[in-house]
Amino acid sequence: MTMRFPTEATDPDVLSPADGALILADAPWRRFGVFGDSLSLGTGDATPGYDALGWPDRVAGVLRRVQPGLAYLNTARIGATTAQALREQAARIAEFGPDLLHLNSGANDIMRRTPDWSRIEDDLRTMYAWAASTGARLSVFTLGRAFVIPGFPDFRDRVARLNAVTRSLAADHDAIVAECWDHPLNDRPDLLSADGIHFAGTGQAVIASVLIKALGRA
Repeated sequence: MTMRFPTEATDPDVLSPADGALILADAPWRRFGVFGDSLSLGTGDATPGYDALGWPDRVAGVLRRVQPGLAYLNTARIGATTAQALREQAARIAEFGPDLLHLNSGANDIMRRTPDWSRIEDDLRTMYAWAASTGARLSVFTLGRAFVIPGFPDFRDRVARLNAVTRSLAADHDAIVAECWDHPLNDRPDLLSADGIHFAGTGQAVIASVLIKALGRA
């Protein structure tokens, strides 16, 4: 099991803002948009020793070191499904005109007694087609295997299936995929907030670094 780290400065899975900026030194993006649900919003409990920032604000802060005039808009809403996010947020994102757009990972789409996989895939496909129409470079997380719902014994299988859909659609649209499914972060004892669903401060710090590295590779 991954040990606990007293501060993010001693956490080997967390990039400092300066190191993140080195990775993104050639990043061209000047307008960063974030779209989706609570994962996109960066919701979670604070962790002592870690800055009380969600991953989107962390990534925006690093991008601003590279592009000081970076514009940033996060339209995400807790509990939003992909279809709801499209109805509620797409117009604001389009008006903003991002050149880097982070997308919904679909977690709320599978929180149903019996998921409608045909609809889920159709909604995600519609999201990617709309997002591509903005002209922005796209990014997305796969969901981690630590994300479980006790009332649904098959939930880990649902996450794996959803991640497979994400990878396929991301490949079709040249979207950058930040992989969380197999990342060591899943073994952290302090990964999740008290609700057992959302990443705590440690998780927010790590997934920000995962995305920065993925952006850097792109």
